[in-house]
Amino acid sequence: MAKGLCLNGRKRPAGAEGERAARKRRKADGGGPGPGPEEKSCRLSAALLGEDCEISHDQLYELLKYAALGKCHNAAQPSWCRISHQSHLAGVVVVVLHEMSQVHFYRFYLQFKHLRKLFRHRFTLTPSADFLASLYGEGTDLKPQNAAQGLTSTSSDCVTKSSDLQCDPIIQRYGEKRRGLTSYTLTLEEQEKNDYPIEGSPGCKDYISTECDQQRTDSSPLFGLDCEMCLTAKGNEVTRVSLVDARGQCLLNELVKPESTVRNYRTRFSGVTKKMLLPVKTRLSDIQTKLKKMLPHDAVLVGHSLNSDLQALEMIHPSVIDTSLLFARTEGRRFKLKFLAKAVLGKEIQCEQKLGHDPTEDARAALELAQFFIEQGPAKVAELNLEMLLTAEKLAEVSQNNAALQPQGCGVQKELNEPPHLSKPCFLDCLQVTGQKPLLLGRQGLDSSGLCQSNLSTSNKQILQRALEDVPLSTFSIIQFSLGPEHIASHLHTALYEKVRSKLTDMLTIYAGPFEESFCLKSVKKEFGRCGPIQSLTVVTETFQPYVCVQYEVLEAAQLAVESLNGAEVAGSCIKVQRPVTAAMLDCDVLIKELELDVENEGVIYVAGLKKSLTETDLQEEFSQLKDLETLFLPKDLQSGKHRNCCFLKFQKSQSAMDALEAINGWTVKGSELRSRNALASGHLWRWIWQMNPRNRKQGKHIFYEKMEQLSDSEQDLRKKVKKLDHHIKKLYRSLQNNTLCVVLFPGLNSTHGSQPGLGLMGIKNDGGRSAC
Repeated sequence: MAKGLCLNGRKRPAGAEGERAARKRRKADGGGPGPGPEEKSCRLSAALLGEDCEISHDQLYELLKYAALGKCHNAAQPSWCRISHQSHLAGVVVVVLHEMSQVHFYRFYLQFKHLRKLFRHRFTLTPSADFLASLYGEGTDLKPQNAAQGLTSTSSDCVTKSSDLQCDPIIQRYGEKRRGLTSYTLTLEEQEKNDYPIEGSPGCKDYISTECDQQRTDSSPLFGLDCEMCLTAKGNEVTRVSLVDARGQCLLNELVKPESTVRNYRTRFSGVTKKMLLPVKTRLSDIQTKLKKMLPHDAVLVGHSLNSDLQALEMIHPSVIDTSLLFARTEGRRFKLKFLAKAVLGKEIQCEQKLGHDPTEDARAALELAQFFIEQGPAKVAELNLEMLLTAEKLAEVSQNNAALQPQGCGVQKELNEPPHLSKPCFLDCLQVTGQKPLLLGRQGLDSSGLCQSNLSTSNKQILQRALEDVPLSTFSIIQFSLGPEHIASHLHTALYEKVRSKLTDMLTIYAGPFEESFCLKSVKKEFGRCGPIQSLTVVTETFQPYVCVQYEVLEAAQLAVESLNGAEVAGSCIKVQRPVTAAMLDCDVLIKELELDVENEGVIYVAGLKKSLTETDLQEEFSQLKDLETLFLPKDLQSGKHRNCCFLKFQKSQSAMDALEAINGWTVKGSELRSRNALASGHLWRWIWQMNPRNRKQGKHIFYEKMEQLSDSEQDLRKKVKKLDHHIKKLYRSLQNNTLCVVLFPGLNSTHGSQPGLGLMGIKNDGGRSAC
């Protein structure tokens, strides 16, 4: 197995000593850990606004797979974001905060001071009952380990589950039971589909039949056939034919002189040269006659892509087993004979040291593959996991090529004698093949994957210390932190959610007044509606003079109303506009300020006062003159689909956003005056706030208050733990090399007590220490 290889097969010094040596060299050269002047900086871009901000685990898997493997290993760019210059990534670090959800991040938003400043991109993560399994890929069995075991490494063999075999194309085609050889011969329709010469077909008019027309049984004899061809004026013509019997004994191995002028002997593949064919007298008709005599009437021919051989022989045979189709793959793909011989039989054929292919060797290999399949049955063949082996072989070849280009590194050794028993290839396993051993640190570990190093720890501090030592030596790391076993019980998460929902509701609410007794409610609603979409407007009658309570759908609208209408004259009265005054709202101004400065909202502005008749196309035309405008997001009612009277504009540069903010205030679009301000919740938070609408929720009050009382006792302690956790993440992030992709995940909750969405934060560290976007 290759050791010391960096992401995408790039060299890195093997082991800790090599890494330390590399660091010393960089220090001596006056350079830091980041990319040299010749390397490009990686960039991460994503339009995570509105409905696009909810990401599934499959989409997250897409991102991590592409970041880890790249295009050279057939990993595609993720569908929801883009990594520029992926090949220059220094590594990938995933931080998992167990038992935490989006609720935790916003309940302790001010405590996560470093986390919210480091990562610009955020997304809502759909909760999963088995989060780690979905993160590491299918076929990985995960079980919590005893934390008291300490920082030790454990691993065990992974066994393919029978339920996973059902997805294998071999099982889907043949089932799991062993069958006789007649179950694997191609039907007439299959032969026609795969371009086999068939009796009566227009292109087979002058073809010779083998006249093997006897009924086949499971006892019928098998014969391996293979031909080598050259290119002539006529097309492909046979230059060499080999036939072997069921015991592998060679019955025929002859050179054949083509009828037409040879244009290309294809010596590299056929092994046949002009000199070899000069004395040959045997013609195609002679070979046809010999084959007809040798084959019994119930013979079954076996070959790899046998249709090409029969076409070149200009012969028709009714009963064939094609090993390129027998070992089925998806989407019409086929395994090469050389790979199957190595992976299934453990034999090396078509070696580069030899000049061309040996048709006898190839015929014997195809025959033995068919015999293996028939004797062992489809289930045993499927358990070999040939797709995984092929991926392993390709990655090993890439690593070997890179090793040859850089002789100072260590070599690569293919280990294909014992196939890994994984139900489905995982990108972590592919990394292992290239010598990049993924690092797993935390309380929970892999119990059935021998490919991940599982280090169990008793505290976040120990995990951090180990991460600071080991993460620089790994190209893919998963670091797991937790708030500890004494963290609030799962049934109290409901109370925590209610606290967050209650505070956000208060932040969306403003009180305005006093008004005259006979004030016009319609004009008040119109004036406050210019600040953004209103969820409800009610008149407060408990006061000496009437007031109104306005609850908005977005935070920006409420803040815009406070800033622009406080002290203004509305409906004939000079009014005061303020938010509710409660104990939970005492830090509201601080929270608003921090949301405004949040990196997620950098370069994003909020625009209100739009007429609902305006379409997205109309708005794009109106705002097209604004410099560096990147994205326009028009919020919609998630139930009716109708857009609201506001939008968010995202700019490529912060200065462009500030200039646009100055220009837009006072703009008139189709008779409507626009108002704008910096964004507070433009991404996933906007959608989450809408979903928190109290009209859609019912809560038993006695249960709620009981939980609140229990929660208050532990929440202060929880704040301290969150601050420490935030500090740990900051320290870990600072230790990362530049051009490292870092993803922080709050997995969310999916239990009998309810479901809470998770949260993801991501970015690529740049020279400034913050994520590059």
